[in-house]
Amino acid sequence: MDAQLTALAINCTLKPSPADSSSELLGRQILKALAEHGVIGTMVRAVDHTLLPGVGKDMGQGDEWPALRAQVLAADVLVFLTPTWLGQHSSIAQRVLERLDAELSETDARGRPTLFDKVAIAGIVGNEDGAHHIAAILFQSLNDVGFSIPAQGSVYWNGEAMQQTDYKDLPETPEKVAQATATAAADAAHLARLLRGQGYSAV
Repeated sequence: MDAQLTALAINCTLKPSPADSSSELLGRQILKALAEHGVIGTMVRAVDHTLLPGVGKDMGQGDEWPALRAQVLAADVLVFLTPTWLGQHSSIAQRVLERLDAELSETDARGRPTLFDKVAIAGIVGNEDGAHHIAAILFQSLNDVGFSIPAQGSVYWNGEAMQQTDYKDLPETPEKVAQATATAAADAAHLARLLRGQGYSAV
């Protein structure tokens, strides 16, 4: 039997636990959809951890990125979640991207980049425009460090600008968001399974 596929969702909300988070809700929905395709997932809030500034895999005393990095390396699928602020991804999301930059100089036992054979999808929420811009930034950055991006791999919700309703306050999941979640999860699981079976060759 094939080994169990796993997913790690990194929630880049600015709100420490246990505060309610729209990106947390979207992440749970994506993980549930992945589970329907045999992918078991967990979620962490990056803001709950001390991630020191820098682009190294370990920035020294007090840095909690190495433990989070180990979870990234162990997962087949990364679900990258961020709110939208001023039309941009969160500062926490930027910190995580900067720490992933270290993987550009890291290789596995076969001499390949450490994040080859891993899949990344994105979840973006906000009360303003910016989701397409953010997805472009995330996908370019994640692909640069080695992740593969599946077809239609982003799920987003943009609320009406300058209003107070958040994604977590909606009475039900919008149909288009549910459809996007199902597609992203199915495609991510499919690609991850293919890469598990036959990964990229050494470069």
